[in-house]
Amino acid sequence: MTRQKTAWFCAECGHKHVKWLGQCPSCSSWNTLQEEIDLSSLPKRFASEPLTAARPIRITEIPPESHIRLETGFLECDRLFGGGLAKGSLTLVGGDPGIGKSTLLLQLSHALANKGLTVLYVCGEESVAQTSLRAKRLGIGSDQLFLLSETQFSLIKAHIEQLNPDILVIDSIQILYKHELSSAPGSVSQVRETATELMHLTKNRQMTTFLIGHVTKSGDIAGPRVLEHLVDTVLYFEGDKQHLYRLVRVVKNRFGPTDEIAIFLMKARGLVEVSNPSELFLEERRHKIAGSAIIPTLEGSRPILVEVQALVTETAFSTPSRRSTGLDQNRLALLLAVLEKRMGYHLHRCDVFLAVAGGLKICEPAIDLGVLLATASSLKNSPISPRTVLIGEVGLGGEVRSVPRMENRLKGAIQMGFQEVILPKRNIKGLSEEVRQKLVLKPVDEVGEAIGLLFG
Repeated sequence: MTRQKTAWFCAECGHKHVKWLGQCPSCSSWNTLQEEIDLSSLPKRFASEPLTAARPIRITEIPPESHIRLETGFLECDRLFGGGLAKGSLTLVGGDPGIGKSTLLLQLSHALANKGLTVLYVCGEESVAQTSLRAKRLGIGSDQLFLLSETQFSLIKAHIEQLNPDILVIDSIQILYKHELSSAPGSVSQVRETATELMHLTKNRQMTTFLIGHVTKSGDIAGPRVLEHLVDTVLYFEGDKQHLYRLVRVVKNRFGPTDEIAIFLMKARGLVEVSNPSELFLEERRHKIAGSAIIPTLEGSRPILVEVQALVTETAFSTPSRRSTGLDQNRLALLLAVLEKRMGYHLHRCDVFLAVAGGLKICEPAIDLGVLLATASSLKNSPISPRTVLIGEVGLGGEVRSVPRMENRLKGAIQMGFQEVILPKRNIKGLSEEVRQKLVLKPVDEVGEAIGLLFG
């Protein structure tokens, strides 16, 4: 018997090397090379798949039915995908264990099966009985929804060719294996090869495929980086175990926007869509409390109003503490330096704690002004008006810079009943008459002006 050729593959980027190296020349990662079978030496790698002669096609010759979207029945999910599921698309769903990935995919499978589509759910990590019990708890049951407990890829492929499903769900990609490979399931070569063949099956059969992926301690999807390059859409499940809401974020989408989010509530009967996330994040807000500020932030195309809370106290130690939840620690340090240098606040004697209520993580600079004014409010022990929202990016000179899509943010504030807004002066131009009539606009150029408007 001829010995199979082996090569060294990087566990981070999947790059192939002919010998072991301490550092991968492609991604510069250390000690990530693993010896595995070189599949390029194996004959007839994709021989079982139907071969079609490809030819250049004019873009005007492509039939319109190829662009038809499949509506899932979940408005939040349809908005994530850009209007519905695209036929022949491959979607990767990642997230922490127990966050709700399998629950969401089961609910989507049920909704699509009720539309007359054939759905094959491959539950490799559980038995059919276990998945069935979960489905009954969620109230899921359809004659068009098929369950399969299998991890060997060749057998799964045979069932796909026999059933010819419209929708395929793999739970999870890290548990599948090809018997031709000697490596364990979840290894670089196993994940890469199974995902590649699933991509070929998806495109050739024009079925819609979902892959559930586990994440590492750092929050990245386990397996080679090439996995995210192969798929059409990448979704990340986020959520705090102490809160019931779950956030699904799009980080890659070949068929729609890449900055959309969907918010769900985890309940006993599964995930429930949240149509008004601002109401969710503000329902426990206390009025007339020092250190609280309301900020209209944007997540995708949707404005979400969140509460930023600051607590400033005198420190008992030589080095003051700076802690933040939901905001980058370095960004907080920069903003506090601006407040101390430009406004003369003696924060070097105080501990500063800041949190975005509800556990939401915000990265955009439009929250800068709200963070600074919440800190100033706590330091002065003077509450900000509960009818006021704050928007603006703050520069190192203390200037308040304009932010994009101001109209959307202000309409979200109007919807939640707010009456005043402190905003950058440059954002005044171009606002609609509707916004000008329903809100009292207070434009500012510097942080000092905003502090003067709020606290005198």
